[in-house]
Amino acid sequence: MIIIMTPGASDEQIAAVEEKLSAMGVEPHVSRGIERTVVGAIGDESKVEKELIEALAGVENVIRVMKPYKIVARSYHEADTVIDIKGIPLGGKTVQVISGPCSVETQEQMDAAAKAVAEAGCRLMRVGAFKPRTSPYTFQGVGVDGLTMFRNAAEKYNLPIVTELMDVRMLDTFLEHDVDVIQIGTRNMQNFDLLKEVGRTHKPVILKRGMAATVKEWLMAAEYIAAGGNHNIIFCERGVRSFETYYRNMLDVTAIPVLKRETHLPIIIDPSHAGGKSWMVPALARAAVAAGADGLLIESHPSPCEAWCDADQAIDPQELKTLMGELRGIAQVIGRDL
Repeated sequence: MIIIMTPGASDEQIAAVEEKLSAMGVEPHVSRGIERTVVGAIGDESKVEKELIEALAGVENVIRVMKPYKIVARSYHEADTVIDIKGIPLGGKTVQVISGPCSVETQEQMDAAAKAVAEAGCRLMRVGAFKPRTSPYTFQGVGVDGLTMFRNAAEKYNLPIVTELMDVRMLDTFLEHDVDVIQIGTRNMQNFDLLKEVGRTHKPVILKRGMAATVKEWLMAAEYIAAGGNHNIIFCERGVRSFETYYRNMLDVTAIPVLKRETHLPIIIDPSHAGGKSWMVPALARAAVAAGADGLLIESHPSPCEAWCDADQAIDPQELKTLMGELRGIAQVIGRDL
């Protein structure tokens, strides 16, 4: 850690910084320049509370040398982590496609959706039983009954289920229904109480990027889960908010190589919520696989025009089959399979 003092900082102010650092368990090292003085903190900087140092008189800036996230960092675990989901690997050489409708509607709809997902070659299924919506007057999901319908449909095709947890009070219900992968949505990326509780389970967790979150904030949110003991974390880029209004969100493909450098954990891409229109999904999905994504989260529906929510971004069963063929070809070109 490096502490940069203000121009003209007094000896007393510098001594106060040294004393505070020593009390925190690190060794201060003072370097005096012509215009400024810099104090280095040598030792385990995780012991140093940055905010307390910044509050001291004469301190202009405090710069961490070490990354604030530890367990999720690539330096903690050099090899790529592969998450095991009921025998299905997410990460490593194989690119996984997770697909399904935005929301559970009826048992008939779920049965048809599961059939389409399996026939397309997808090995995991996602559907929302509880839906976070911008308007309080739009469809919010069918709730606990939806989990039962989802499980009934997916089991017929041996598809592990992925669904979003919005409320920490529903965690026990999710565990009782044996949800295979818990999804934390964009609006809850920094719901730290929720992250802590999910961290106490051993269920794989898909952590979606907040709509205005930096990569560092995203990594720190994952660290909350990892710090609780659950290291089965999957990052999901779903587009960030920008000034553009033509499409819903701006898909940050750059996040793929950045996360590959910063963390050992897998990253998947949600092209459906990024573009917000079904005709954009194939192009964004192809770009994601080419850029090195470990998986995709694609919204599909047996009959998109009849979907109860997000109808515009869902692709139909035939489009899903076609896309899977295209993605398989791209994966093979870069030495992976799908």
